[in-house]
Amino acid sequence: QVQFVESGGGLVQPGGSLRLSCAASRIGVSIYAMGWYRQAPGKQRELVAFITSAGYTNYPESVKGRFTISRDNAKNTAYLQMNSLKAEDTAVYYCNRYSSGWRTYVDWGQGTRVIVSS
Repeated sequence: QVQFVESGGGLVQPGGSLRLSCAASRIGVSIYAMGWYRQAPGKQRELVAFITSAGYTNYPESVKGRFTISRDNAKNTAYLQMNSLKAEDTAVYYCNRYSSGWRTYVDWGQGTRVIVSS
């Protein structure tokens, strides 16, 4: 069974930065496209970044220029560097594979909570 363990969340002031980590088991982050997702209270889970096996990255307008997804193949870990954080970035952040069918995935980790507040 594929497993993802997210870490690195916490409380940060607006304008601050955090780096999230995602340790993957039973799946190679270098082989699959990987994504970072978030779910804010009362909202649906949304995609915030993905990286393909070839290294192509993509972001929605809401985080473009502020978030950067990367991976360390040797550590089988994906990362999300988040800069210039805003209150609206407050959410639980998850990682998983990425595909057009990501909304059907059932193998989610516990996520890591990010709270942006002064």
